[in-house]
Amino acid sequence: MLVSGKLLNQGRLKGPSKFMAGRRYNFGQRWRNRLSVCAAALLLNVACAFMGHAQDRAVTYAPADIRYGAQIYAAQCSACHGANGTQIGGVDLGGGQLRRASSDQDLRAVLANGILGTPMPPFRFDPSEVTAIVAYIRNMRNFDSHAGNLGDANRGRAWFEGAGGCMNCHRVNGKGPRVAPDLSEIGALRSADFLQRKLLDANGMMLPMNRSVRAVTKDGKVINGRRLNEDTYSVQLIDDQEHLLSLDKANLREYTVLTTSTMPSYKDKMSEQEMSDLIAYLLTLKGLR
Repeated sequence: MLVSGKLLNQGRLKGPSKFMAGRRYNFGQRWRNRLSVCAAALLLNVACAFMGHAQDRAVTYAPADIRYGAQIYAAQCSACHGANGTQIGGVDLGGGQLRRASSDQDLRAVLANGILGTPMPPFRFDPSEVTAIVAYIRNMRNFDSHAGNLGDANRGRAWFEGAGGCMNCHRVNGKGPRVAPDLSEIGALRSADFLQRKLLDANGMMLPMNRSVRAVTKDGKVINGRRLNEDTYSVQLIDDQEHLLSLDKANLREYTVLTTSTMPSYKDKMSEQEMSDLIAYLLTLKGLR
């Protein structure tokens, strides 16, 4: 049936027109809503990426790491970058003007891989050295070389082997007992800050792998030692007589993992200079090369 123009003009079919107009309105509104949501999500992603990138720096850097980093920088980096980090055009290490290393992760990558097409070579720094260099570069501008004590590795070794009595428990490069962890590679594995905190608070910095254990067999034999490996059914350890033992837990009446370290705290037992010297020596222990 045809609808006459008169009926249309009289407004008798306004309902369908309103319905179609409403559909057009709803369709447009839905698209505007979707675009608003997409724009908000895009801005949020950008903001999160920026915040993540900006926050990829330590909140604070340990003074011990900064001092160690200053020594490495002077030996490995200052010839090209200069004492203040401004010797290369367009690069200001102390001021944070690093085109390719705005984050600590970026800086680590530059140190490991170098920069292709530039004189910047890759370096084979161990983890403790990388941690130290990054800490120093981030603090170059405010670093005072006269603040704190720069350690002397030779004095530290003398204290380690003499007055400190460390060789009574620890082993270094094939010399010394095995009742405590071998320190032959400690300088490559642990940062200067970790070593300092360990010396000040042995219990607080004790790693699970280095915890001592106490076992009592069913026949009453007591075994004390340092845990080397453990699973559900057995434990392997080196006892206080330096014997390697593997014990079946089913044959034990008692088995305890000790939460206190046999290593004493040196907080009040050595001067600040002796502490710096000892840390400087420990950082030289990179294993036999």
